[in-house]
Amino acid sequence: MPRMSAAEKQKSHERILEAAARLMRERGIEATSVADVMQAAGLTHGGFYKHFPSKRALVAEAFRHAAEALLGEAEAAPGGPARAEARARYVARYLSGQHMRDAGHGCPIAALGADLARDEGAARSEATRALERMAAILGPDTPGKDDSGLALTALLVGTVTLARLAEKPDLSARILEAGRRAADMLDRCSQKGA
Repeated sequence: MPRMSAAEKQKSHERILEAAARLMRERGIEATSVADVMQAAGLTHGGFYKHFPSKRALVAEAFRHAAEALLGEAEAAPGGPARAEARARYVARYLSGQHMRDAGHGCPIAALGADLARDEGAARSEATRALERMAAILGPDTPGKDDSGLALTALLVGTVTLARLAEKPDLSARILEAGRRAADMLDRCSQKGA
């Protein structure tokens, strides 16, 4: 059997991360098995340990992968008006019905935060870093000036979590709209204090 090239191994690794990040956000960490991830990636279960030493290592790396995909664009925006526009786009996408319905491609903090709050390993550390990155994106251009970025992060994560929890679509829609109004008020208060 021929050996896999480094490029092929990297492609397989990326497929595993994509599958794991999606499945864990959709189902939760405990309900997602290594076999499920490998099947979704189109690979055999036996190949998992060529990429990761454990499921816990996969969880941490998949979380980082998902966070990078969602935060990277907003972080890359320069300061000033471009940053404000990137922040506004981020908030609008975050509080959208699409994000609420598609946990598998959404924010890993909203999808996995409760699971990882009980974890003491690398995945929780990745979640903490993502939380800090998100707060920095949503906060003022001058870091450390206030905690409005943390407040907006809490509002966004809480809004999406509650909207997903609601069984009635009209209640979910009302929760998202309330979150949008609260985010706008918080942003206006933050701008006045700047």
